[in-house]
Amino acid sequence: MLFNSLEFIFLFLPLNILIFLQIGKLGNYRFAILFLITTSLFFYAWWNPSYLPLLIFSVIFNYFVGLALNKKTKKYIHKKLTLIIGIIVNLALIVYFKYANFLASTVSDITGINFHLDNIILPLAISFFTFQQISYLVDAYKGEIKE
Repeated sequence: MLFNSLEFIFLFLPLNILIFLQIGKLGNYRFAILFLITTSLFFYAWWNPSYLPLLIFSVIFNYFVGLALNKKTKKYIHKKLTLIIGIIVNLALIVYFKYANFLASTVSDITGINFHLDNIILPLAISFFTFQQISYLVDAYKGEIKE
């Protein structure tokens, strides 16, 4: 389902807005947010459900790194190391999914050794959500977010 598809514009989006607003009118704000998260994950999985665990892992990993960075008692060096590890893990995901085939091909051409990777399909919006999560980690490191 694409953002410009008829099923999204006339079914998925209006139905989700209506349900979200109805839940909000009842005062269940946490449930309304949970509903949006669930439907967002459903929308993401519509394209290729096999990448949903990757997105969920990434969100949970960054959430816990953000919590660790937000602790007031952490020493500066520990916070910086936690931030660096968080950024490295996020960038490793992008490097693998976007550049692994290119890197394997380049190494094969240079060394003459045949490296073969199966065709890696790029997960939908991996750059967007990865860089969003890196900016979240940097904000947590600077103390600009609240729990």
